[in-house]
Amino acid sequence: MRHSLPQSHQFYVTAPQPCPYLAGKIERKLFTALQGDGAARLNDVLSHQGFRRSQNVLYRPSCAGCSSCLSARIVVGDFVPNRSQRRTLTRNARLERTSSSPWATEAQFALFRRYLDARHATGGMADMDSHEFSAMIEETPVRSRVVEYHERGPRGRELVAVCLTDVLSDGVSMVYSFFDPDRAGDSLGAFIILDHIAIAREAGLPYVYLGYWVPGSPKMDYKRRYRPLQIFVDGRWTELGEADLSRIGRGGGERVAIGEQVSAIELPATK
Repeated sequence: MRHSLPQSHQFYVTAPQPCPYLAGKIERKLFTALQGDGAARLNDVLSHQGFRRSQNVLYRPSCAGCSSCLSARIVVGDFVPNRSQRRTLTRNARLERTSSSPWATEAQFALFRRYLDARHATGGMADMDSHEFSAMIEETPVRSRVVEYHERGPRGRELVAVCLTDVLSDGVSMVYSFFDPDRAGDSLGAFIILDHIAIAREAGLPYVYLGYWVPGSPKMDYKRRYRPLQIFVDGRWTELGEADLSRIGRGGGERVAIGEQVSAIELPATK
């Protein structure tokens, strides 16, 4: 079923800046405020149209001459792990999952800093301090959870991975995840996704929303390993293997047809 954009919301675009995924491209984002009593419904409606949440805003790419960023979600009911994914689940079977209200802790921030310094030292979030980290975790007007993964060992209970997760009407949305960069052999990033498939199954929800898949970007190519994967293209969700990707990368930015107020404005760094 198609969902229309809410009539009363105003949309804006960010100032142009270099694309973090495709060399030589310029990115802009279309976004709107997420607040008030209707925040949960708005988050649902716009997530179904390829938007993502960052604190109290919803956004999606709106780039002139490029449409490579495609919102992606895993179809939980039909997902069967491949051999590599089964090994990942086995390697991390010792980890304990806990879920709590969105509240930032010192242990989370310490792990987050180690993750950024090792994996994204030059990214848009590289200079994020503890106050900004707390805002990323805690400033949410929708139903959000912090999912933590711990391991018990000689030094006690150790935090090894975290995911900020939104609960939608039809799935769970992985807003941002990070993990111990020294455990490369454990494939913790893949494990977090696989465990969120389990979380969605336990809750009876049909999808896991992964954010954007960008054809041609090595940073984002891992998302296509989780099949069946649906992408939002040409205004509808289509299974990746059935989608016509021939025009991807050449399209124009999205237009706002209703309730429009578009201006160039800065938006906090997002993944």
